[in-house]
Amino acid sequence: MTATSPAIEDYLKTIYAHTEWQDAPITPSVLAARLGIAPSSVTEMVKKLAAQRLVWHRPYGAIVLTDAGTDRALAVVRRHRLIETWLVRDMGYAWDAVHDEAEVLEHAISDRLLESIDEHLGRPQRDPHGDPIPQADGAVLRVETLPVTDASPGHDGVVVRVNDRDPAVLRLVMDAGVVPGTSVRVMSVSDDGACVRVAGRDVALTRRAAEDIRVTA
Repeated sequence: MTATSPAIEDYLKTIYAHTEWQDAPITPSVLAARLGIAPSSVTEMVKKLAAQRLVWHRPYGAIVLTDAGTDRALAVVRRHRLIETWLVRDMGYAWDAVHDEAEVLEHAISDRLLESIDEHLGRPQRDPHGDPIPQADGAVLRVETLPVTDASPGHDGVVVRVNDRDPAVLRLVMDAGVVPGTSVRVMSVSDDGACVRVAGRDVALTRRAAEDIRVTA
């Protein structure tokens, strides 16, 4: 199995994405849950990734991308997020329906086509969900953010990113107008959720939705 196989790309992308917005390291059991496969399969693949020097892993410890693994992960993430952006902007897809399509296409299109898509879109820096699109040289735009659940009442910020893990949450926040680029004020936060003010109206968010929305710090 080579470092360009779809399976390896999926592993590297998932490892990268896990720590992109938070600091908790990813373990084999968490990786297995995120990929929806058996822990034993993850163990074998992690050994292969370590042998190829794409990850560093100590038994029962966290999995960490090496520099080479990070470079490869960024290339796959770039493909995925550019394709999502293209599908939303040009193909009429809703932002809650692009993830699975991009999962397939990211392994199929050529570098030449990807470059053409990037140029056609005007070199976007973020995908429809607000995730940064790595540039061809691996550079990534970083913005200091925090989830709505970590904000204090009265905090004013701009929505930067909405986690795309749950299509139902994406539809909810879209209907409420709480999308990347929107200015919000956090009115309250509780164990049950949060309330944010958008364009003069208060919007109640479930706990999961509030955790999935990140605003400028």
